[in-house]
Amino acid sequence: MATCLDFEKQLKSIQDDIELASMRGDTAAKEILQKDLEKELKKVYGNMSDYQKLQLARHPDRPYALDYIELLLKDAYEICGDRHFRDDKAIVCMIGKIDEQPVLVIGEEKGRGTKNKITRNFGMPNPEGYRKALKAAKLAEKFKLPILMLVDTAGAYPGIGAEERGQSEAIAKNLQEFAALRTPTISVVIGEGGSGGALAIAVADRLAMMQYSIFSVISPEGCAAILWNDPAKIESATKAMKITPDELKKAQLIDDIIPEPLSGAHRDRESAAQAIKEYFLASLSEILKDKDYLQKRYDKIMRYGAFSE
Repeated sequence: MATCLDFEKQLKSIQDDIELASMRGDTAAKEILQKDLEKELKKVYGNMSDYQKLQLARHPDRPYALDYIELLLKDAYEICGDRHFRDDKAIVCMIGKIDEQPVLVIGEEKGRGTKNKITRNFGMPNPEGYRKALKAAKLAEKFKLPILMLVDTAGAYPGIGAEERGQSEAIAKNLQEFAALRTPTISVVIGEGGSGGALAIAVADRLAMMQYSIFSVISPEGCAAILWNDPAKIESATKAMKITPDELKKAQLIDDIIPEPLSGAHRDRESAAQAIKEYFLASLSEILKDKDYLQKRYDKIMRYGAFSE
């Protein structure tokens, strides 16, 4: 693992000792250290603060949309462009198969390495990205393909050009159109779900979050700056905003939480991808059994924000 967070340092130390024991061929020491590692994993990941979960959601080694697509999708074929302006690399659209199930996958991609991050605009889509996603979704609707959406963005790109080309209109159009798509839709927040940039591909029959992901109306840094005029109060903001899966499930704003490997998706991508695959296939089976799934999707959307005194 290339990056180690502050609260993971003890884990890194034990892992280094395990590697040394392996190089020496010391099987007995390796077994003892392995047990120590398992205990430390349970201690660290079983008792995390909301801020630590935020750090995991943004972990640079965390799998991104293309990582999951590579692990999940067979015979992948990319759909590019929005037929209006250009191809936005911050959103990827791939047709392929998960097991033997044909599917369209739409994902927000942050990119790895400086050049790729710039190409992907750090996962912040422009309006042409959302229009590309809608174009691909309409194609899936036409050919009766279910859609899996992978949400992972700090937010829609706030640049002048994006605003000139109709950023807010593109997001609003997606909210409207995805609510009425006549094909099963499943959306999963795999890392960071930021504001309207995430919502634009999060209207679905099932909305789930990975265990160590976040979903928020604004970044905790932005919240701290607005409320306290102090971006350093990010930990307080993270806790107050209730942006973790457990809090959002309690508020009935998401449908499900997808468990990650004990040590997080950034340490075991294959198991995390398997969890998403199992969730997608199980959810799709449930949706297809219900002839009224479109009405239930609409009813669920209309319940958001409802309250009683």
